[in-house]
Amino acid sequence: MNYQDFVNGFELTTCIISVRKFPDGGYGDIRIVAGNRPYIDSIENPYNGAAAHMLNNKFIPNSPYEKYIPKDLNFEQTVFRCAFEKKPVHTYLKPDRFECWLNQYIMPVESDDPNIGYCSYTLDITMDVNTEIMTHVSASTASSVLETCIKLRGSNDFKSSIHDVLADICKLSGANKCSLLLTDFREETCSVLAEAAREGTAEAEMNYQMQDSFFEIVKTWNDTIAGSNCLILQDKQDMNILKSRNRIWHDSLVSAGVTSLVLFPLNYNNETLGYIWAINFDESKATKIKETLELTTYFIASEVANYQLLNRLKIMSSIDLLTGIYNRNAMNNRVNRLISGTDPMPRSYSVVFADLNGLKKLNDTEGHSAGDKLLQDAAEKLRDIFYDSEIYRAGGDEFMIIAVNIPEELIEERMKKLRKDSEDPNNVSFSVGVYYEKHGGDIRFAMRTADERMYVDKDRYYNKFPERKRK
Repeated sequence: MNYQDFVNGFELTTCIISVRKFPDGGYGDIRIVAGNRPYIDSIENPYNGAAAHMLNNKFIPNSPYEKYIPKDLNFEQTVFRCAFEKKPVHTYLKPDRFECWLNQYIMPVESDDPNIGYCSYTLDITMDVNTEIMTHVSASTASSVLETCIKLRGSNDFKSSIHDVLADICKLSGANKCSLLLTDFREETCSVLAEAAREGTAEAEMNYQMQDSFFEIVKTWNDTIAGSNCLILQDKQDMNILKSRNRIWHDSLVSAGVTSLVLFPLNYNNETLGYIWAINFDESKATKIKETLELTTYFIASEVANYQLLNRLKIMSSIDLLTGIYNRNAMNNRVNRLISGTDPMPRSYSVVFADLNGLKKLNDTEGHSAGDKLLQDAAEKLRDIFYDSEIYRAGGDEFMIIAVNIPEELIEERMKKLRKDSEDPNNVSFSVGVYYEKHGGDIRFAMRTADERMYVDKDRYYNKFPERKRK
């Protein structure tokens, strides 16, 4: 077949792709055999919408595809299956490597060589998303996506809703397990927000994400996805390709008994918030999974972004920004919840008031920067001593601690240490008062009594060290 004549009959950007099949079922070089004029322009002419994100060079027929776009494992697998399994593919997506949206059609093309497969690759490039195209999905996919949206919006318990969505993805894909992993690439941390598993899933698979230094593996995912919108590993052949591209990740998957995997990044405002992945899924459902998750992950990413924003606002409203401990608002809310019964009243607890000595004098003599540093040191001191308690900055130089179910003798040891350390002028100095409650009594009485005892201790302190008294 004259592939150049064939491709010239297309008005949209189109090329013919070849892929070589090895005897073991793997594949070799994937090449761009021929391209029509719009396709060649997309490579050679910088005015084209995608050209700035492709290599700006001359098109040479029968060149490896990575000469023009970065290597993409998902793209290679799709082309291979289309060419040899004769399954047409349509996708509409925005790969990370482009600023534009691609409406792609991949169709099998006849081949005279059983070891070389061919397919046509046609795309329509737009700079803005076409929501009408995105909704051109099967009725079952539309139903699944709608159900996800309803679950995400229909509950006040976000984590529970996410769990239900993941359970649905497990069921849809026939996967052993589905997880949502949150990532923070600035802090280089990750955590499991929610997960769902099919009954009987192996323990190794259940605990896979929790191994040490897992973020070191997570950092490799975007390079492996290579700018595509997902990664789907269906069988041993795909796993072997992953082995050649990312040995560390491959080996960790194999050690956990993972034989197939679907991975979708959760991208929002050009930031990767996390990933949804399903392991050991039903390979016959790969197309259905991809079609459903391409839409579902848009909504999940948006809800995750909203969840994280609300958490940040909650933290801002309850954390003292200078010291990093709880603020007065958090203290009042906690006390109100105990009084109202929203939080169960512990049977035994202590309330400690600690007033920082010398802050006003330091502010007056050395400035507020020195005073701020003293407050930070004070908070750190209290964190070290009351590492197992709730610590609040109740006011400018006043702190309150609620210590639950800690023996009275241990509280007294800590108080003695605070008083002893406070007498050294080189240490952070507090005046302290404590009330120990053994029978779950009124916390307001405990607070009032601890506060009164703190003022008694302050008088004792300045009577003993009059030279340190505030001016």
